[in-house]
Amino acid sequence: MKKIVIGTRASKLALWQAEHIQACLEKRYPSLEVVLEKITTQGDKILDTPLALVGGKGLFVKELETALLEGTIDLAVHSMKDVPTVFPEGLTLSVITERDDPRDAFVSRTGKTMAEIGPKARIGTSSLRRQAQLLAHYPEWEIVSIRGNVQTRLNKMEELQLDGIILAAAGLRRLELAHLITEYIEPATMIPAIGQGALGIEIRENDSAVAEMIAFLADETTSRCVRAERTLLRTLEGGCQVPIGGYATSDAAGNIALEGIVASLDGQEVIRHSARGNDPEALGNAVAQTLLDNGAREILDVVYNQ
Repeated sequence: MKKIVIGTRASKLALWQAEHIQACLEKRYPSLEVVLEKITTQGDKILDTPLALVGGKGLFVKELETALLEGTIDLAVHSMKDVPTVFPEGLTLSVITERDDPRDAFVSRTGKTMAEIGPKARIGTSSLRRQAQLLAHYPEWEIVSIRGNVQTRLNKMEELQLDGIILAAAGLRRLELAHLITEYIEPATMIPAIGQGALGIEIRENDSAVAEMIAFLADETTSRCVRAERTLLRTLEGGCQVPIGGYATSDAAGNIALEGIVASLDGQEVIRHSARGNDPEALGNAVAQTLLDNGAREILDVVYNQ
């Protein structure tokens, strides 16, 4: 191949991610022309409605997947936390890259930490997962729904005079905004989103040339951990934005530790379970089944029927 076209959303963070993959390909294949195709998704257009009410995370990938199927682009770069667990026929997730910091981060408007801002704080986030876990620890906080790219959310924090907002640490780091982070939120307090911090590359299922070309970008340890997390999500049937978190780590021997959480939207009910294993899919399914058996099924039924 002499040319390859990467599909990407047009936000600064999405462009950073696509340009990172572009640079890796250009370094590996000096004679290859790598072009970026900017595509606007429904998730980028609808900013005044919570994702859970308008179709969930799939809103950020549908137009990219259409371009793949039509042959307009050769691959699409996604944040793994935005990728649904089921792909359209003919498409596949070919590569998961090495993970950046998976944690959530608290950005304070006043410089105060979460413990310092008091019981009547107003915190901005559009994520039901973040909302539920925040309220579990700080039940008197007011959660204000804000959507948009990183800069939009930072601007809304000022405009709405919020005490702070929650963002993915990896996104802030990639945009060279880590200095804005007041504190990193450890998984013990807030389990991250499925796949948070990793990038995924989606291609056409029968495109062996592109698959071979990008195979060097895959990170085996991250891939195994994210597969466990995504199996957890798929077994829980978390197809739209739901209060589900999952985070897996791997030791030197390849053993995976996975912790999952399902919480009610008000944070009053929190179901957590962790386990270890060697098979990512079997582990993800086992943790999910235990969560369901321990009360997660009832919580999710309420969320889906709202």
